[in-house]
Amino acid sequence: MDEHDYGRICSIKAYCEDALDLMNRFGRSIDDFTDKKEYYYSISMIIYQIGELSGGLSDEFKEETKNEIPWTLIRGMRNRFAHTYDRMNKADIWDTMVQDVPVLYEFCEKMTKKQESARP
Repeated sequence: MDEHDYGRICSIKAYCEDALDLMNRFGRSIDDFTDKKEYYYSISMIIYQIGELSGGLSDEFKEETKNEIPWTLIRGMRNRFAHTYDRMNKADIWDTMVQDVPVLYEFCEKMTKKQESARP
């Protein structure tokens, strides 16, 4: 992983941490998510930002890690937010939050530790 990709992975990891913190603060049910606009808007923006950052990862990095992380789907979610936000299904966003964000966080944690341990 080059320094550019490392920086983006660190940023994605930070957004994942923010999303998980919001989940702890606002609640872990879809009802909490759909009933609290600030929760919904915050998670939506985080997922959008993760998709935006993923689009800037190098093709080499995405190719090397595509079996672990579905970068194309992450970017696709960003595109859905950007172009059809008013028609987004809250349940789909919630599913992304509870199923995919923790997996992405663990991946980023692993990648950052690997990069940091390789430094002199």
